[in-house]
Amino acid sequence: MGKTLTFYTNPQSRARITRWMLEETGLPYEEVVLEFGTTMKSPGYLAINPMGKVPAIRHGDLVVTENAAICAYLADLVPEKGLAPPPGSPERGTYYRWLFFLAGPVESLLTARDAGALASPLSAGYGTEADVLRTLEQAVAGREHLVGDRFTTADLLMAAFLGYYMMIGALEKKPAFTAFAQLHAARPAALAANARDNELAAAHPFRSGTQEG
Repeated sequence: MGKTLTFYTNPQSRARITRWMLEETGLPYEEVVLEFGTTMKSPGYLAINPMGKVPAIRHGDLVVTENAAICAYLADLVPEKGLAPPPGSPERGTYYRWLFFLAGPVESLLTARDAGALASPLSAGYGTEADVLRTLEQAVAGREHLVGDRFTTADLLMAAFLGYYMMIGALEKKPAFTAFAQLHAARPAALAANARDNELAAAHPFRSGTQEG
């Protein structure tokens, strides 16, 4: 009997990215829906993720948090799916580049900008807003895939980031961004994940004033 894979989530969060990845893998998993400010900050869940945030997964005794890390881990569980380039290949380096660029500079810049407190370009990993936006656009312009000629987890994260940040108005709906996000959002796994999270969202509405997770 294999290890149980448990997914900790809330449909009104970035955990939707991990849901999409889980659907791409085809692996069976259990879901645990947590609420902002209550069960997400409970002692039981803090023992799993001390940050009190979602997503997280537990695979047997192993806990993985952070979307990019979870997605990379899951990709390697199903090498036959080709969701990550082979370890040691040049493509693997490009794959890592975009995973960490999205999880680091892109996320940091957009969060800092939303808070109205950008760091100096010299000290910030994201440099300037223009640097990040130019790099993002060059990465996807005229391309269907970030790595090689097939879909990988890097495409999933990029499409999810672009789609989300355009939806909330944090990114301009540039043609290159829209084309890339829409292409991959039409994948069967993305549609299945979105349908499940939309179903859950009706039963778990986001309440303003709760602590973000």
